Amino acid sequence: MSLEAVKDYFQQRNREQDIIELDLSSATVGLAAEALDVAPERIAKTLAFRGKEGEVAILVVAAGDAKVDNKKFRQTFDLKARMLSPEETLEHTGHAVGGVCPFGLKKDLPVFLDVSLKRFDTVYPACGSGQSAIKLTCDELYQYGNAKDWVDVCKGWNDKDDGQ
Repeated sequence: MSLEAVKDYFQQRNREQDIIELDLSSATVGLAAEALDVAPERIAKTLAFRGKEGEVAILVVAAGDAKVDNKKFRQTFDLKARMLSPEETLEHTGHAVGGVCPFGLKKDLPVFLDVSLKRFDTVYPACGSGQSAIKLTCDELYQYGNAKDWVDVCKGWNDKDDGQ
């Protein structure tokens, strides 16, 4: 069970008590925001993309109101932004869509955080199920998510964007 893998992961870091288990679904940004009573943009969504040849996949964690910018993605990763199917996502992360997060992963995947998250003191990523979350600072998300780097691959979240 994916939530159990994330609980084990955070237990090793003395943070398992911080996992929020919800009665309501948090499987989408909108549902998570409603269930947690926070603005949708503070939901840290984890997106799984096909990696380069030899890399199974890469994960990008972005703010709830951010959309992947294909041009920026290609410039940053030198590959087309192609998301994994729900089955592939589960196979590689161990988490079903709706609960995907960078914690307790089935495989060692590179994780990147999008700069769209940096405008918040705290954000809410999922914890392996469609009814869970954890409140983390961006520094904690970077640390616990074993992030490789901050990237700028999203649009639609700030006034400087072209609004597409």
